[in-house]
Amino acid sequence: MTTKVKPMRNSNARIPRLLSLSVLALLAGCSMAPIYERPPAPVAAQWPASSADNTAATTAAADMAWQDFVGDARLRELVTLALANNRDLRVALAAIEQARAQYQIRRADQLPTINAAVAGNRQPSSDGESISSAYTAGLAMASWELDLFGRVASLKDAALAQFLATQEARNAVQTSLIASVVSTWLSLQTNNELLALTQRTLATRQDSLRLNRMRFEQGVTSALDLRQAESLTAAAQATLAQQRRLRALDVNALTQLVGQPLPEALLAAPAIPAAQSLHDVPVGMPSDLLERRPDIRQAEQQLIAANANIGAARAAFFPRIALTASAGTASGALSGLFQSGAWGWTLAPQAVLPIFDAGRNQAALESAQAGRDMALAQYEKAIQGAFREVADALAGQATLGEQVRAQQAQADAEADRFRLADLRYRNGVASYLDVLDAQRALFATQQALAQTQLAQQQNRVALYKALGGGWSAQAPQL
Repeated sequence: MTTKVKPMRNSNARIPRLLSLSVLALLAGCSMAPIYERPPAPVAAQWPASSADNTAATTAAADMAWQDFVGDARLRELVTLALANNRDLRVALAAIEQARAQYQIRRADQLPTINAAVAGNRQPSSDGESISSAYTAGLAMASWELDLFGRVASLKDAALAQFLATQEARNAVQTSLIASVVSTWLSLQTNNELLALTQRTLATRQDSLRLNRMRFEQGVTSALDLRQAESLTAAAQATLAQQRRLRALDVNALTQLVGQPLPEALLAAPAIPAAQSLHDVPVGMPSDLLERRPDIRQAEQQLIAANANIGAARAAFFPRIALTASAGTASGALSGLFQSGAWGWTLAPQAVLPIFDAGRNQAALESAQAGRDMALAQYEKAIQGAFREVADALAGQATLGEQVRAQQAQADAEADRFRLADLRYRNGVASYLDVLDAQRALFATQQALAQTQLAQQQNRVALYKALGGGWSAQAPQL
């Protein structure tokens, strides 16, 4: 039994080979990916003229911490609980870790993988009369690709962009979560106010019903007045049940957003008026959206990843060179495996040039180019959607304040009208129909006022979210 072992080469003879490998490694910086340039934003450079007076702020909304935006202490505590316990945010964080690992895999592909390898082989010799044995032990490098045309580097760049996109997706989830918690809490406070208003209205109508019943029994009023009072009281009872249901739905939604049962102390009426629970939002310019809004940043990173995939697809048309090498000891018997003179090495380069692949590489390139076009359209769509959301919120900001002031004046007038109609009815000057009409109008106006005030506050939340508020720029850890 014989074993062929390659003798050790002189170290001086290896120097030219090492220089050649170094040159090849330097050439590996070549990339076939198109040079990325940010596409122009397909929106106007200014907000609509109706909201031009809101663009004087020099600070972007995304630079405004949510703690500075939320003025109520209990609401800030709810948001803090949501950021710690919300499951959607946990999913987004897990996606970041997964994308980080994928990037690290692609980055590791640029370096050779070296393993400790031990192998044994026994087979019949060519004459069939004996059995030959071969045993090896050492370090092995399997098929390390010399990235001369940037295929591996492009895949690494695409994985990095996807990782950064998941980071921006997490920021977008946080922005939406904060906006949802604040909006749901505002809805809960409004339903608390409407519940109290309905209870007061029901008490007033029950008093009127008792008075009408007494006057009917004494023959002072007709059965028509009594039935109208009963109808109005029943309507208030139905509205009371509806408001209790709406409040319960708000509590359920808030519990899911926060991710744990809610302390009752956090659901009570705010210590400050609802109008002061949120601070003003700096608007800035449309160009700020490209830099600060996380979903637009996410779409841009996905566009960068698609651009890098084109480089990988182009590189597939060129030769692929891979190195396989090993160094260690070899022997025909286990007892001589680590003896002097049994050491050696092997180097096996391989170059593969595509000649016929039935159009596979061309189809892969076309697919990558179509993916880039799709990512570009998604990026532009994200910008246009963000522009519209901000413009809609600015339009609401410009008109909801006027609407609240007008409805407040209407509610004050209806309250005075009801007081006068009730006074005239008790003195026998007016009919009960006037009282019923004034009472219905007052209740409807007060409900509409509360809903408009809620819309005004939620519009402020929508503006903060649309401008990318609720997160702070942090460098991702790789």
